Amino acid sequence: MTATGDVNSAAGTLYVVATPIGNLEDITARALRVLSEVALIAAEDTRHSSRLLQHFGITTPLAACHEHNERDEGGRFIRRLLAGDDVALISDAGTPLISDPGYHLVRQSRAAGVRVVPLPGACALIAALCAAGLPSDRFIFEGFLPAKQAARVARLEHLRVEPRTLIFYEAPHRILAALVDLELVFGPDRPAVLGRELTKTFETLKGLPLGELRTWVASDTNQQRGECVLVVGGWQAPNEDETVDADARRVLNLLLAELPVKRAAALASEITGVRKNLLYQLALQGKDAGH
Repeated sequence: MTATGDVNSAAGTLYVVATPIGNLEDITARALRVLSEVALIAAEDTRHSSRLLQHFGITTPLAACHEHNERDEGGRFIRRLLAGDDVALISDAGTPLISDPGYHLVRQSRAAGVRVVPLPGACALIAALCAAGLPSDRFIFEGFLPAKQAARVARLEHLRVEPRTLIFYEAPHRILAALVDLELVFGPDRPAVLGRELTKTFETLKGLPLGELRTWVASDTNQQRGECVLVVGGWQAPNEDETVDADARRVLNLLLAELPVKRAAALASEITGVRKNLLYQLALQGKDAGH
């Protein structure tokens, strides 16, 4: 809204409309009605969205609102809204603003006193979370990880001891690299679920520890295609009765002097019987502390 929170009663309404992420039956009846009734639809890709509208027999005009023009072209939609026209905002799939354009238009609309109304519906991160079997009472959405490996690892290091369930989007050509780095930083035993091509013909929901999930994806190139959501279990502090005695620590430190963290933890686990992931986390803590 405006600085005072007032709504301009003469202005139209901006509807933020979720559209299907794959299966066209997932659009709501309310979304179809609103898309038919508004004066204009602001779409991330007009060519892509025109096929959706054509499928449902909707003839409302489309105008582009994407990441490259949203700041500059937002005024075009604001003018229509202030003139009294209703406008719907959609992205290529799912809920606008969730790793998609729309934030600037929504912010500009509220600042101008335009009423903004959300129409909930399909969202890939929520679809993956509700089927993952990982804790869903507290979670964080991290969007897309950085494309470059060093920046990706740095981001993951910040999240290594995050206790909430983590959700990431990932491009198919980077899914394997992302899993490699997730295993490197979080350890091979952290539970994870890959949601791929959700609601589509080749939908996949595969839950495995990160090390096994990385191996599974590496062995099947079909799993490196399509839209991907990764749901990863949060960090759990070791149980009080899960302690690492002095002998196990000594073995781990000796191996760390000669081997990478992952290999050292695995060998120390075989030698001492202490759980591998506990030793892995201990080794990472020592690395962070400069030991």
